[in-house]
Amino acid sequence: MRAAVYQGEQKFSIDDLPTPSPKPDQVLIKVNLCAICGTDVHAFLYDIAPPGTVLGHEYCGVIVEVGSEITRWKVGDRVIGGGGEPPPGFEPAVRKNPRFNYRTMGFPEGTIRGYAEYIAMDEWQPIPVPEGVPDEAAAMCEPSAVAVHAVRRSRVRVGDSVGIIGAGPIGLLVAQVAQAAGASKVMMSEPTPGRKAAAASIAVDAVIDPTEQDVEQEMVAMTNGLGPDVVFDCAGIKGTLDQAFNIVRRAGEVVLVAVPWEEMPVLAVDWMARETEFKASWGSIPSDWHVVLNMMESGKLSIAPLVSDESYVALEDIQAAFEALVKPSTQVQMIVRL
Repeated sequence: MRAAVYQGEQKFSIDDLPTPSPKPDQVLIKVNLCAICGTDVHAFLYDIAPPGTVLGHEYCGVIVEVGSEITRWKVGDRVIGGGGEPPPGFEPAVRKNPRFNYRTMGFPEGTIRGYAEYIAMDEWQPIPVPEGVPDEAAAMCEPSAVAVHAVRRSRVRVGDSVGIIGAGPIGLLVAQVAQAAGASKVMMSEPTPGRKAAAASIAVDAVIDPTEQDVEQEMVAMTNGLGPDVVFDCAGIKGTLDQAFNIVRRAGEVVLVAVPWEEMPVLAVDWMARETEFKASWGSIPSDWHVVLNMMESGKLSIAPLVSDESYVALEDIQAAFEALVKPSTQVQMIVRL
């Protein structure tokens, strides 16, 4: 099978690897689409993925072979590569290790994931794709679950105002989930034209360009001088976390959803007297994936603002795609078609 193997030093190679043979309690999945996640881009940019690793964790496909002990699945079932409820003892390290450190523990060596034509998974790992959800949306289930998890962990309630810094894929998904959760006003900050257009297409109340406007001033003015009830930092670049604390209302909540790999300076004296609360949101849990699929099937969550015909790349073009994504770009989402 073909696979994009990370070789280290920001280099992928397209190699022929043995197609996995499923164990009796496994299924073999033919990967159709695998979205490129920001964490994979970080692994590439900072050269932290171990050489020999096949990255990619936002994927969907079809089952082409089942192990002898499998009764739940059959050949031809459409599935998402993840979202299953782990049995006792199989919980991911991020949930069971009380001192989990993503920077040092997040990229296990030698794994084969979605940038390969085939992947073997234990019976419990994948989840079925509902008939009303196309593959293009199913491949975006994992990042959508990240957005659902962030909003569910937050204090967003019906009628609340929400500020979002960054209109990349996660920011755009958080905006839609916040709208579905009952937010009365959603405001976004984003400088790039393509992402500003995507934010406008989901009918948020304001899209503020931080290179032309004062984001704090604009969001505070739109909330009667108070500031948003909840601010999500979905950008995670220098200055955005401090900006979120400055924007949020007294006793409001800041939620960090982005994964910053560099120091995030804050000047706490500016905002700590307002007794702001802070929360980090990490990844998702299985129930979030099912919420996403229900939202996609009902039309409450759409990936249309994130993707276009130009979003899809061939496996052979993955090197160029990653090189493009580490630079400032108007690209919202890229998806590898296998």
